[in-house]
Amino acid sequence: MSDAVRVGLLGCGRIGSMHAELVSRRVTGTDLVAVYDVFDDAAAGVAEAFGARHTSSAAELIESSDVDAVAICSSTDTHIDLLVEVAAAGKPAFVEKPLSLDLAEVDRGIAAATEAGIAVQVGFNRRFDEAHRHVRNRVAAGDVGDVHLVRISSRDPDPPPIPYIEVSGGIFCDMTIHDFDMARFVTGSEAVEVYATGGVRVDPAIGEAGDLDTAVVVVTHANGAITTIDNSRRAVYGYDQRLEAFGSKGMVCSDNPPSATAQYWDGDGPHGRPLPYFFLDRYIPSYLAEWDAFVAMVGGAPSPVNLADGRAPLVMGLAAWKSVREGRPVAISEIG
Repeated sequence: MSDAVRVGLLGCGRIGSMHAELVSRRVTGTDLVAVYDVFDDAAAGVAEAFGARHTSSAAELIESSDVDAVAICSSTDTHIDLLVEVAAAGKPAFVEKPLSLDLAEVDRGIAAATEAGIAVQVGFNRRFDEAHRHVRNRVAAGDVGDVHLVRISSRDPDPPPIPYIEVSGGIFCDMTIHDFDMARFVTGSEAVEVYATGGVRVDPAIGEAGDLDTAVVVVTHANGAITTIDNSRRAVYGYDQRLEAFGSKGMVCSDNPPSATAQYWDGDGPHGRPLPYFFLDRYIPSYLAEWDAFVAMVGGAPSPVNLADGRAPLVMGLAAWKSVREGRPVAISEIG
């Protein structure tokens, strides 16, 4: 293996293109060498932009001798098949979330990766956000004592397109799934029960597509902590991401960073800069830290977000949907 981890990228859509730029230009210790997408023009464009070649198939990329590790950033329904192929090739893998919308498929991927003994990191980037990680580290150090409550607000500035919603698994599996991961990460405890409720308050078309755009979830953890999560598909003021842990010794929280630190004051008082408007405005530093962790994992460090970490939030998301549909709390054991 060369000094840099030579990465092959599968999937050249919005997330894949972002990862391609980071791996090729901004992450120390990585080199983007090959890309593939089912849409050849997309792969060609990314390859040309970032100095890689584009292959004629996923198998060609995975089996290439100059690819040390594979990043799976394609559509969710392809993740497990590709992970199984990467496992057969014996190469480390980075897999974007969610692993799948089908729990049996997730288990198939976990079995293949475990049997092959490959290192896998799942793309829950918010674990690497400096402010969120500070909350988790304070909790882990015992600074807030026994955790009683965790509160997570996660609100997007605008809904995704309806065609995306129709295949995404819905709000609990494409949006809240990040918050489910943060709930486990911050409390250090598995979920044992999920209760969810929601409605369509933003756009009737979202409801017609079978989804919700406004939701509240209560998660009970094995250690007795309770996490509350509130979600909205539209926050008119920007990308709203806040996290708080409250316990027997105190409280620690992360808040929204302003898009700039400058403020203007007049007779009406202070006028601060608006919030970041998109996840790429807020979380690029976390994606960079995520890739730093991947390089360390390829070098032999434990996976910072392993396949079990990828599975658990999907189970919580499926439990949330069951809770909404049946109007009751759902035990995690009911899902699997």
